[in-house]
Amino acid sequence: MKNFRINLNGHTRRAWTLFGACALTLAFLILSHGGQAQQQQTQQDSRPRRVDPSASPTPPKLTTQPSSQTPGANPSATPADPDGVELDEGDTIKVDTNLVNLNVRVIDRNNRTFNDVRQDEFRIYEDGVLQKIEFASKEEVPISYGLAIDTSGSLRSQLPQVIEAGKTIVDSNKEGDETFLVTFTSSDKIETIVDFTPNKNELKERIDELYVNSGQTAVVDAVYLSAERVAQYKKSNDSDDRRRRALIIVTDGEDRDSYYKQEQLFARLREDDVQIYIIGFVNELEDEKSGIFIRKSHKSRAVDLLNRMAKETGGRAFFPASLSELPGIATEITRDMRTQYVIGYYPTNERKDGTYRAIRVTIGDATGRDKRIAITRSGRTAPREGGAPVTPAPKPAPSRNVKPATTGRKP
Repeated sequence: MKNFRINLNGHTRRAWTLFGACALTLAFLILSHGGQAQQQQTQQDSRPRRVDPSASPTPPKLTTQPSSQTPGANPSATPADPDGVELDEGDTIKVDTNLVNLNVRVIDRNNRTFNDVRQDEFRIYEDGVLQKIEFASKEEVPISYGLAIDTSGSLRSQLPQVIEAGKTIVDSNKEGDETFLVTFTSSDKIETIVDFTPNKNELKERIDELYVNSGQTAVVDAVYLSAERVAQYKKSNDSDDRRRRALIIVTDGEDRDSYYKQEQLFARLREDDVQIYIIGFVNELEDEKSGIFIRKSHKSRAVDLLNRMAKETGGRAFFPASLSELPGIATEITRDMRTQYVIGYYPTNERKDGTYRAIRVTIGDATGRDKRIAITRSGRTAPREGGAPVTPAPKPAPSRNVKPATTGRKP
């Protein structure tokens, strides 16, 4: 019996050894198959799709249509490579992170423009401290600007005139100017129709093809993404970068469904030197009232938002009472973008701490002259040491369906 039990145990050990080898082989096969499945799932996850309604939404994106690229348009340009040119080893880039450039418009109380202000007549104050001006130039500089048009149903009746105003603005482009065209409704329908291009004919053709789209208007998201695109295009931090950057928004101003909050938008705008011009069709908000006090409240909020965007960036807001005013407004916007001074200074406060710095520009009174008023952005956010972003990370918004923005012509 003892020998029998020993022999039985020996068989048992051999059986367990064989079973273990099979188990290891099976585990290897399972892991290999799982890795392939995970790779396939990753590939599937990279495809555009709607986010699960129960999941947190992703931030909206501004995408560029590849077919709309034209010579001279370079969306890949970065601050380190301002012209998109490949750099060789040993090449150097002149970077001056302390220099602050201001675009300043000078007018009188009747909004008439002054073009003869000398450098020694300007005064710049940052947080109430007088700054030394390094240069003040009235030279003609190229303009890079975005034209963002609200194509939601609320602008249905105005769209033909909006299209004509857009073409008037584009027609004023001069050599060196570049424009990109964006349409927007909801957060998932912020579309780049034409990326930065000097081609006026292409821009006008695509403006002519605009049509009304469905969706809850996301004004804040559209401005956030469009201003960011303008700010980074051919961006350079040296003193020779005097390209003027602007964004023209055509909307009724009633934000209904944005991912970003207004606080996040204005934090972003304080980092970017982009002037915002507004054509606001706010009167239609009153006409669609379901209750007079409710709709007046919506109109008031829209006007406040649009005015604040223009004021804080040194731009201007227009609220046409009739469609017949649009050609004149388009002419005034293009005039304002061109008749400006570029003023540069090195701030006395050199700390890179990400704090907000209030800016005020004044002009010394001249005997026998009308009061001259300088208009520029109301402040800036100082950079952080190491180049860390200043804009706060977006907080999760209430769950809703969001998909990446797409581009293209009308189906």
